[in-house]
Amino acid sequence: MSQQTSATVAVFASPTSWIESDALDQCHQVAALDGMIHVAAMPDLHPGKGAPIGAAMTSATLYPFLVGSDIGCGIAVFPIRLRRADPARLAARFPDLDHAPDADDPAWDVVEGDIPAGHVEGLGTVGRGNHFVELARVGTVFEPDHASRLGLAAGDLVLVVHSGSRGLGERILRAHTEVHGAGPAPDPAAYLAMHDDAVRWGSLNRRLMAARVAHALGTEPAEPVVDQCHNLVEVRDGVYLHRKGAAPGDGRDVLIAGTRGTPSYLVAAHAGPEANHSVAHGAGRKMSRADALRRGRAKHTVEELRRTPVGSLVVCGDRQLLFEEAPTAYKRIEQVIADLVEHGLATPVATTVPLVTYKTADIGRDRRRKRGRS
Repeated sequence: MSQQTSATVAVFASPTSWIESDALDQCHQVAALDGMIHVAAMPDLHPGKGAPIGAAMTSATLYPFLVGSDIGCGIAVFPIRLRRADPARLAARFPDLDHAPDADDPAWDVVEGDIPAGHVEGLGTVGRGNHFVELARVGTVFEPDHASRLGLAAGDLVLVVHSGSRGLGERILRAHTEVHGAGPAPDPAAYLAMHDDAVRWGSLNRRLMAARVAHALGTEPAEPVVDQCHNLVEVRDGVYLHRKGAAPGDGRDVLIAGTRGTPSYLVAAHAGPEANHSVAHGAGRKMSRADALRRGRAKHTVEELRRTPVGSLVVCGDRQLLFEEAPTAYKRIEQVIADLVEHGLATPVATTVPLVTYKTADIGRDRRRKRGRS
């Protein structure tokens, strides 16, 4: 009887990059699972619930927990045309993305055909955690020809939408774990069918939110120029390629999110087999939420966190979330990008610089504004 040997593990980060030992330990724990072939850790690697975030993992066996509950989570970029980009004025006009749009909201026009899995609950909402909808300006353009092919140039405005399948993905994972725990999918085809619905749902959700914001800001919605999912599994070369916080890097254009107080980077990804055809999905946390909350409260006030180092504004009525998602809780996005470039995984095309970042509705401010008008 042959003995199961651990899969190979490759880390695409420089020695100076911040990589937690707990995250590396998780990579090696995953590598020891039955059927695992190769684990590629991205420079934004950090510990997750049972499996690392910022990793792409190939296996002869499909493990739903390696994708997690937010199946279909990803980042899309939508061009948007506005006459004036005054952050304070525009922040006040953002719709409440914590609640579904009204039945007569014109944003519903972007929904064509059936809603995946018939799952209407939560459609058009952003969720919590690191999800966001951001109005940004294209900053530095490194590859003008490539940016031009995407219809982008320095100074253009874009909406960046980071969200996933909300309750649908959670329901799919829960149905599996209640019976099989962290074990493999007993019927991979059945899981993949549900998974694919959640991936489509996540993409539709990003489109619907972008349309809601566009209409609220007085302009028409546009098609995304980038929309890449970073929580998914695909069958590639006869094996299962799981991505958990890792974007497809095989010839795709990917928006790698910085923080609400730093630029994000649009890159042309060209990652090969050693990186499991994947790139980073963001800056990656360097502090737990509890640490970010404790340290942030000692250093900053709520009002200080509503305006970022780049002069942008943050719409966030949840004070705890403001601290948990502070820019200082994340790694330096410039280092993550430098590591990808150094390892030949991606080429920077342009940066996007935040103007308004929506995290969750600021209900208190809405009420104060109404009282001021009455």
